[in-house]
Amino acid sequence: MGEFSAGKSTLIHLLIGQSPLPVKVTATQLPPVRLSYGSAPAWREDRFGRTEPVEMDDLHRLSSAETRLIQIHAEAEILKLCDLIDMPGISDPNMGSEVWENAIGLADGVIWCSHATQAWRQSEAAVWDMFADRLGETSLLLLTRFDKLVTERDRARVLRRVRRETEGLFADICPIALTDALDARDNPARWAASGADGFGHALRQVLRLLGATANDRDAPVLLDPDWRVGGAGMPVRPRRVQIDESRTRSPRPLRAQRPGAAPPPA
Repeated sequence: MGEFSAGKSTLIHLLIGQSPLPVKVTATQLPPVRLSYGSAPAWREDRFGRTEPVEMDDLHRLSSAETRLIQIHAEAEILKLCDLIDMPGISDPNMGSEVWENAIGLADGVIWCSHATQAWRQSEAAVWDMFADRLGETSLLLLTRFDKLVTERDRARVLRRVRRETEGLFADICPIALTDALDARDNPARWAASGADGFGHALRQVLRLLGATANDRDAPVLLDPDWRVGGAGMPVRPRRVQIDESRTRSPRPLRAQRPGAAPPPA
């Protein structure tokens, strides 16, 4: 999650090692997109909870007013451990807040992207306040485009301020230069300098908190320069949590169905 143009789609690219959407489709045009492991066809859920197949090349035709969720699949290692939901920007002037509010009820944790040069704006804080009680301990704050802060003094100042203003609201704060990380596949030093190592460690801790078992607690879960999160042992299966209805303005969406399944009870 995060504001418009905060690096969310670049983060998804980093996590799964590919751009999950067709070239002519940008995430800013779409309602929330849920990515799961596999090769099954894509489908959409409309605002009434009904599902139907959809061709990937037709995603750009979908209206956020009529579609509450798009489900697509990819064979990326991290998707063996958890699903990812690519959210539209909370400040996108072309979308109402209900577009992303409908999907956050599905989340067990959030990776919030905030542009480092203007990190943690009041608009971000106001939205996160609705969800911090339920999701804070399993969520990360990413300060994206951290390389745009040129001096060490500026970086330290921004980190100090953001830590003060978000104390207790996130499990960890991770400065990162996402484009540097994408370009650093064959350069371990640059990969580490981008902040990807620190983010990988924090992500591992969140995944363990969400679903670690005795069988896989010591297995490695690392974000590596191949842009994948790998693991051994049993997959991490995030626990289901109950949405705090008192802190949200929209009802939790129905559990999405596969096309052809019986409709949910009224």
